[in-house]
Order: sequence, then structure tokens, then C-alpha cells
Amino acid sequence: MKTGLKFEKKKHLHNYCQITRKDYILKKTKNLLHGNETKAMLSFALPMIIGNIFQQMYNVADTVIVGKYIGPNALAAVGSSFSIMVLLTSIILGLCMGSGAVFSYLYGANEIERLKNSFFTSFCFIGIVSLIINLASFIFIDEILHFIRIPQEIYSDTKIYLLVNFYGILLTFLYNYFASVMRSLGDSMVPLIFLSIAAVIDITLNYVFVVPMNMGVAGAAYATLVAQVFSAFGITIYCIFKVPLIRLQRKHIYFDKNIVTMIANNSVLTSIQQSIMNFGILMIQGLVNSFGVAVMAAFTAVVKIESFAYLPVQDFGNAFSTFIAQNDGAGKKDRIKSGIRSAVKIITIYCAIISVLIIIFAKPLMYIFIDAGETEILGIGKQYLLVVASFYCLIGYLFMFYGFFRGIGKPQVSIILTIASLGTRVFLAYFLSSIPSIGIVGIWWSIPIGWLLADIIGTIKVRSLMRSREQFQLNQET
Repeated sequence: MKTGLKFEKKKHLHNYCQITRKDYILKKTKNLLHGNETKAMLSFALPMIIGNIFQQMYNVADTVIVGKYIGPNALAAVGSSFSIMVLLTSIILGLCMGSGAVFSYLYGANEIERLKNSFFTSFCFIGIVSLIINLASFIFIDEILHFIRIPQEIYSDTKIYLLVNFYGILLTFLYNYFASVMRSLGDSMVPLIFLSIAAVIDITLNYVFVVPMNMGVAGAAYATLVAQVFSAFGITIYCIFKVPLIRLQRKHIYFDKNIVTMIANNSVLTSIQQSIMNFGILMIQGLVNSFGVAVMAAFTAVVKIESFAYLPVQDFGNAFSTFIAQNDGAGKKDRIKSGIRSAVKIITIYCAIISVLIIIFAKPLMYIFIDAGETEILGIGKQYLLVVASFYCLIGYLFMFYGFFRGIGKPQVSIILTIASLGTRVFLAYFLSSIPSIGIVGIWWSIPIGWLLADIIGTIKVRSLMRSREQFQLNQET
């Protein structure tokens, strides 16, 4: 009798723990399947936007401090290094984003066991790729620098800055992997917290290492590395100890063929899309470098300004992807349509406002990075902003299309859009800038033209896909 009572108590305690565990999971995560679409997307996107603003402060801290306290050559070195790092880390970021879309779909479909297995599969896959990228970066650093035509006067600074940053590639993997996991479960706040603290660490150490300690561009790189250590290990430890849904049991540690295929298709194609995009930007950087240090310094400054200007719509596109993936997994097609309409309105309003502000304050914004005495650099930067900032709506819609196609499991369409946008931009940039009467202005005009072409293709693809899905549903009903 006593034994039976003990068993009943044990069983009751076990059930209580299971319920508590489920309640904990529900409190810590949320879905985007209910409520007003605009409100749901904005509340989910806002922490991502704030977090990435802090992340951009990593790079801007480097740029401002290096530009003000070391000089234009160091600024050009940091700017060129940034383009290379973006290309390398975009592969990892693309893999994490692609996996995140799979996580969101499985979470929306409430397939928890498959979701946990997908955590294991993607971690192994992305981890191995990150390690390969890390080793290759160290081995081929000189070839990379020669490929983008780094001028001799900034070669050594660029190489030193990159070598230190290469140590942070695996840290980039850890942070972005666990950030993608948390966002796919509807929690965009945890990644924000760790990124915010890391940004404060980076900015503080940037000043300390560069100014009082006089460590040059290497000091700026070491500051970023220390901040990355905090954000990567911080979010990893948090997820392991605080989020039960992420903890795996032995039964989840295997390679399921279907999950491997889903992860590979979404991750690899998203990574290819990100890599093509950033490779095209790197080619533009190489073209810009051929015009000399003044143009390089101006380009570095405007890229930093733009990273803040259209960062919110880029993050909104990523949030939109999670919204689409969860609702696609739950089979809520009407909600997807409403979400698209809401997304277009949000992007149009934001981009119109930010375009006006950038155009009005172009010169004062350049002063953040460049001394008032550098009139040539200031003039080039202002010219770029007046041309490109007028068309930020186009890049906003493009980010929305990327998010949509990644969310419905068709990242191959995003590749088509990227090739259209970047292919056009690279071709026109090299062609127009070679005409003496046009020069570098041709590089600036190639950017919005590329965005426009990709948006036209994206609009056609979305309409075609929605029509075919409606037809398929109608055929099933009849």
C-alpha cells in the first residue's frame, strides 16, 4: 500500500513538473499566429532592431574613433576590412537565418520533437562550416587583400585589423546560432540584452585601446573581439540553463534525413543569397578602392550611416520571415496575406521618413566620421547620400521579399532577386564609372537601379505564388 502511494506521489510530481515545464516554455516563448498582424510583427521586430542598432555601434565605434584619432588612412583600412568581414560572416549568418526559418516552421506546426532534432542538426552543420571559414581566412588573408586591391599605404593596417577579427568568427557563429533559435521561438528580447551589453563593452574598450593605450587599428579590433566573447558565451550559457525547450535528450541526437534536407535547403540557399549579396558589395568596394583613399574614406563613412538608416527595415524583413514561417507552418494563409499588406505599409512609412532625414542632414552626419577640414571626402560622401538615400523604399521592399521567400521555404527565389540586384549594380557601377563624364557618380546610381529591378521581379513572384496557392486550395476543396 505504501509502495503504491509512493508511486502515485511520484507520478503526480512528475506530471506537475511536466506542466510547470510547459508553462515555463510558453512564458519564455511566443508565437506570431494570433492578434493584429501589424502589432505582432512590430513588437517582435523592435527588440531585433534595437539589438542590431547596438551591433552597428560596434562598427561605428571603430570608425568614429579610428577616423578621429588616427586618421583617414586608418579609417579606409577599417572600412575595407569591414567589407571582408561582412562577406565571411554573411555565410554563417545566412546559415543561421535559413535554419531559423525551419525552426519557426516546426514551432508553428507544433512539431516539438522534430524541432529539437533540427537544433542538433543545424548546430553541427553550421559549426563545421564556420570552422572551415575560420581556417581558410587565416590561410588566404594575403590573397583576399590583393583581390580587393588594398592600396599599399593601408595594407599593413588592414591586415592587422583583419587578423584580430578572424579570431571572432567562431564567436559570431555561437551568438547568431542561439539568437536565431530564440527568435524562431518568438523571443527577440534575449539576443537584444546580450548584444546591448556587448556594444557598451566594445565602445568603452575601443576608446581605451585606441586613445590612452595608443594601440592603433589593432586596438579597435581587440575591443570588438572582447565584446564578441561576452555576447557569444553569454547567450549560449543563458540558452542552456534558462530555456528548457533548447535542452536536448539522447533521442534527439541523430541525423533525420528529412530534417537534414530541410536545414540544408534553407540554410545553404539563404547563405548563398547572403554571400552573393556581400560578394557583390565587396566587388563594389574593390572598384571604390581604385579611386583612391579619399573615395574609400567617404564610402566607409556613408556605409556606416546607411547601416543605421535602413537597418530597421532589414531587421523587420527578418522578423517578417519568422511571422511568415510560423503562419505557413500553422496553415494560416489569410493571415499571411494580411501580413504582407501590413509589411508594405510599415516599410513605406519608415523609408519615406528616413530618406527625408538623411537628405536634409547629409553633411552633419558626415561630420560624425570626418573632420570638417576634409572637404573632398565630405563632398563625395554628401553626393552619395543625396543620390542613394532618395530610394530607400526600394531596399525596404527588397528586404521584405527576402523575408517572405525565406519564410515559405523558397530561399532560391531570394537568390534570383539578389543576383538581379547585385548583378545589375556591379555591371552598371563598372560600366558607368569608366565613362569620364560620369565617374564615381555612376557607382552611386547603380545601387537604386539594382534595387528597382529586384523589386519588380519580387512583386511578380509573390503574386504568382499566392495565385497558385489559392488555385491549389480551391482544387482541393472541389
